[in-house]
Amino acid sequence: MDLLDGRLKFRHLTLLVAIVDHGSVARAAETLHLTQPAATRTLRELETIADLPLFVRVPRGMRPTLYGQALTEHARAVLAEMRRAAEHLTGLRQGQDGTVTVGALLAGTNVLLPRAVARLKRERPRLTVVVREGTPDVLHPALLAGELDVIVGRVGPAPKEGDGLRQRRLYRERIRLAVRSGHPLLDDPCVTLTDTLGHPWILPVEQTALRQELGALFADRGLELPGDRVECTSILTMRALLLQTDMVALLPELVLRDDEQLAALPVELPSVGRTVGTTEVAHRTRSPALQALLQHLDEEAAHLREALCGPRAKS
Repeated sequence: MDLLDGRLKFRHLTLLVAIVDHGSVARAAETLHLTQPAATRTLRELETIADLPLFVRVPRGMRPTLYGQALTEHARAVLAEMRRAAEHLTGLRQGQDGTVTVGALLAGTNVLLPRAVARLKRERPRLTVVVREGTPDVLHPALLAGELDVIVGRVGPAPKEGDGLRQRRLYRERIRLAVRSGHPLLDDPCVTLTDTLGHPWILPVEQTALRQELGALFADRGLELPGDRVECTSILTMRALLLQTDMVALLPELVLRDDEQLAALPVELPSVGRTVGTTEVAHRTRSPALQALLQHLDEEAAHLREALCGPRAKS
């Protein structure tokens, strides 16, 4: 099989992705403004080129085979690169236009990303920034598939060589136990982690590294995770719950510094922290819009590093 012998066309790839997304040749043809016979003929051409069965018929349409799934992943990446190439050329031609799509983890949504985007929009008001919040298990596949340009948020160990990713570490920030101002636990200067278990908690969801670190900390101290809890990744939802209840939550130090209605408990969490940075696909060409955003992220991160070296968050 030689996919570079000139027979494979973009129309084959777009049809392949459309069939997988819509579940049938008929719906894919309608989406692509093709006749069904033309779509069927194109699919036959593709299966001939691949020399493999790419789909099986099911009662309500088509299901990709193992080969079809594998080829679709590559097709999505190729089409995404071509979209990026078009944006790159448009950006070079027009200077200020374009789109950058950002995946935002909890660590990036509170301070760093909003400040960088605000600076970017002041500089390039016609540039569109699309922000998609999520957890790593959702955002990393989207990044590899070309649906995102970059992920901003917590970064972990360096990616393995075969992962196809590159990380840039921008700053490290402590995580604090947060409550509303006036919370009963603030009356005890010697409050402990165990004492907080008498109140409901807001926990990170299971798919996050922060949840894993917290679980390890509780296990190390012989404690079970709170049974009375809410699991959440939204800063806005967490803040609203903290202000309306006696809940306890994990929040970044920078968030607490800027919020007079919240306070940090004097409980040290030595093994719980986060390094904030960016994650990209290793060998993907950066568009002008992405390059501009990364520059502002670097500049804002430098300000945040200085702030984190100053007075500690209010306790």
